Amino acid sequence: MKAFHTIAIPHKDILQGRLELNVFAADLHEVSQNKGSDEYRNSKIFFEKTYLTNGLNHLLNVVERRIKGNGGDPVIQLQTPFGGGKTHSLIALFHKANEWKANKVVIVGEKIEPTDTLWGLIEKQLTGKITRFKEKYAPGGDALKELLSAHQPLLILMDEVLQYITRAAAVKVEASNLAAQSIAFMQALTETVSQIPNAALLLSLPSSVPEHYDENAEKLYYQLQKVSGRVEKIYTPVEDSEITKIIRRRLFSSVDEKEAEKIVKEYVNYLENQNLLPEHTQPSEYREQFLSSYPFIPDVIDVLYKRWGTFPQFQRTRGVLRLLAQVIASLKNSNNPYITLADFDLSNQEIRQELIKHIESTFNGVIASDITDKNSGAEKVNSKLGTAYQGLSLGTRTATTIFMYSHSGGAVKGAQAVEVKRSAVTSNIESAVIDSVFDYLEKELFFLQKFNDRYFFSNMPNINKILLTYIDNIKDNEVAEYELELLKQKSNSQYLKVYLWEEKSNNIPDDEHLKLVIIKSDDKELINELIKKKGAYPRTKPNTVFVLFPSELDKGNFIHQIKRKIAYENILNAPNLNLSSEQKKNINKELDKLESAIYESLRKYYRLVAVPTKDDFKEIDLGIPTYGDSKSLADEVYEKLLNEKEILEKLAPNALKIQFLKGNDYVSTESIYNACLSTPGLFRFSSRNVLENSIVQGIREGIFGLGLIENEKPVCKHFKEPATIYFDTNEIIIKDSICIEQKEREKKEREGETGQKTDANEPSGNTPDKLPSKKEEDEKYFEQLSLNFELPKGKVSSILGLLNYLQTKYEHLKIHIQASDGKLTKEEYEDKIKEAFRQAGINIRENN
Repeated sequence: MKAFHTIAIPHKDILQGRLELNVFAADLHEVSQNKGSDEYRNSKIFFEKTYLTNGLNHLLNVVERRIKGNGGDPVIQLQTPFGGGKTHSLIALFHKANEWKANKVVIVGEKIEPTDTLWGLIEKQLTGKITRFKEKYAPGGDALKELLSAHQPLLILMDEVLQYITRAAAVKVEASNLAAQSIAFMQALTETVSQIPNAALLLSLPSSVPEHYDENAEKLYYQLQKVSGRVEKIYTPVEDSEITKIIRRRLFSSVDEKEAEKIVKEYVNYLENQNLLPEHTQPSEYREQFLSSYPFIPDVIDVLYKRWGTFPQFQRTRGVLRLLAQVIASLKNSNNPYITLADFDLSNQEIRQELIKHIESTFNGVIASDITDKNSGAEKVNSKLGTAYQGLSLGTRTATTIFMYSHSGGAVKGAQAVEVKRSAVTSNIESAVIDSVFDYLEKELFFLQKFNDRYFFSNMPNINKILLTYIDNIKDNEVAEYELELLKQKSNSQYLKVYLWEEKSNNIPDDEHLKLVIIKSDDKELINELIKKKGAYPRTKPNTVFVLFPSELDKGNFIHQIKRKIAYENILNAPNLNLSSEQKKNINKELDKLESAIYESLRKYYRLVAVPTKDDFKEIDLGIPTYGDSKSLADEVYEKLLNEKEILEKLAPNALKIQFLKGNDYVSTESIYNACLSTPGLFRFSSRNVLENSIVQGIREGIFGLGLIENEKPVCKHFKEPATIYFDTNEIIIKDSICIEQKEREKKEREGETGQKTDANEPSGNTPDKLPSKKEEDEKYFEQLSLNFELPKGKVSSILGLLNYLQTKYEHLKIHIQASDGKLTKEEYEDKIKEAFRQAGINIRENN
């Protein structure tokens, strides 16, 4: 497609860089004094560059008829919004008055002194001097009629009268003031002009009271409207639908309509294919709008005229012309086939300041930070897009479009995605890429906001900016405290005793319980010390210690997640941020997401387990966490070690036989258990019950027997029968061959005594000749048992098997512990004693 400036040819002053923006500042007073630019002063140039709207054409015809005595309205009020074409219409009438050979009176309220009088100025312009109307009092109707009638045909043009009358209120005229006298005069003037056949009065008033006027000015405005409105007709010289034609005439010397139509057709087809046409707008309708506004897409004019044009000082038509002239000048060497809002170069200071002067100056920083600087968020987004989109500056184009939609003197601000896409995309790409751009911009831009599906810029930092600031100010110790608290919450276990961030091996008990020590870094030296030592001494039960440590590769993401959560919580609690309810809602949503994300991140970070081996330790990786898994971190470690057979909840008796009876006739149960605790890499049981059950099963199945050492020789007591294990020093498991041999010998001995054959596999003991009586039976049993003894030092393990045996015989077992001749700290009592009972599920009654 051809470049727009080869189809719609800009005026030479724009192309040559000689454009002076004051050419768009219409000034009736300057024109009446034959001053100012040729654009307005020269009648021929003025009408060449003026598009005669229906309203302006009708106005000229009505006034011409009146001046020539052919009827027409004598008094006309031009009432449009600020910058809506009033002054331009008055200048057109001024030039036409010369063609009609009419006398002219021009009064511009902002150009005259508050002490001047309207009647004095009219007399001076008609006669060259003030003789009859020297007083501050308004003249009578007859004197005024005599003056005006003598100078027919007559055209009186009055612009910005309200500005003059507001200032004249400060000039005292005895008991009255000059404003009151002026309003009385305006009433007389409108009535007098109505009586003179070849005279016309055109008066401009704003369509509403300007915001910067006070109550007195508002009162004067309504009084002026009232007195002039008695006889006037109100004309609107420019309709909204005509603004595009005015712009084209003022900015371009010619337009090749056929070439323009080709480009418009291609663009509208693209919008239709991408579902980007405005809602409730047919393709043909949008095509007609674009043909009228070319080279600007219709959105450009709508946004400038209906949004920026609502600012009190923007002056709608004039403001739009000034801004678009600068945009055209900035694009005169481009290949753009048309102009969208994305083509407004906000790095161009002239364009930027033309916009900034209507909003707050703080937006200079917003534009630089988010859109135009080399390190701006938009530039970062440009580089993040795929190679197919490099060079298209889609981040900058999208952000620029949003900025242009963000400002209005009214309530409507911001743009929906489809509105942004119409300007930001180019017709050679899929518009869906802008969805990705939105996502990137939301993460990168500090001042971009989103509310009810509308994007807009604010001069208040958005949550992203606040979040980054808060993150930057989070101290390392805050992160560490949060990490430790998180570990406390997520590391409870019913299987393992957990020790958090313990760096002193002396603080890790050297007992039979399985222990998980979680350390804060990948420290091989510390891992070895925790497994192999307890303080200055070798650890006697190293096979019970596992160490969980973090993967340094996942540290960055984990720390970032923690900082985000801390920052969000601090933002919510900050007293001076004045967050909107929508922002608070969004923060709470993010916190909800982080709740699960942080644990997942913690689990990815703390994922390496050191497991004792014969010579050192090996690492087991927990792997990627399962989504939705609610197990604690310690229980995940336990489950992983179970699956890897590093912890056993069941042991085949044959494994015991192979490990301990290969080459040995017997081995004590106590030494088996102690060996498993003390030998890294040997069987590691979830509890001693696993070993006990394995021994019992092996005895019952005849894999080995259970007995005692008597006279330094193994004696088999149980073989292929139930047995109770005490883990006593004298308690041994014995090779099955020895047990079989002993049983055979016992069998022969019994046969020799009784003369009867017995089965060697039957339990040993005499068979009674008759069943005992009930009394004899009762005398053989203790229904209750009460023992009281003092336990010698170092003999605790000797009675553990006995206690276990008693529990198999009785439903209830009560133990009273009385300890003396020593001391225990309260902390040790809480952490060691009570905690052990709590983990075992035992309720205790304290008598301390």
